[in-house]
Amino acid sequence: QVHLVESGGGSAQAGGSLRLSCAASGYTYSSYCMGWFRQGPGKVREWVATIGSDGSTSYVDSVKGRFTISKDNAKNTLYLQMDSLKPEDTAMYYCTIRWYPVAVLCPSQQYEYSIWGQGTHVTVSS
Repeated sequence: QVHLVESGGGSAQAGGSLRLSCAASGYTYSSYCMGWFRQGPGKVREWVATIGSDGSTSYVDSVKGRFTISKDNAKNTLYLQMDSLKPEDTAMYYCTIRWYPVAVLCPSQQYEYSIWGQGTHVTVSS
């Protein structure tokens, strides 16, 4: 059974940085997509970034140039480095994983993913 555990959330000032981690276990996919979604207060869950097993990455426009998704295969850990944080980045951040063909752009729709972590909360104050 695949298990995802997020950590690293907390509070930051606008312009600051945080790094989220997602420890993954129990998966045996040879090719996959891993990603981060977020859900702000009173908002629907939205896609933030994804990374394929080949290292290809995609980002929602609102975080391009500020957030970096990466993974450490040896540690089975997904990261999200968040720089130049804005108050609108305040949300619960969730990581996710699914099997997916290599070299095909990872999906960005929530319904495409069924395995989720419990989330880690990020608060950015102005």
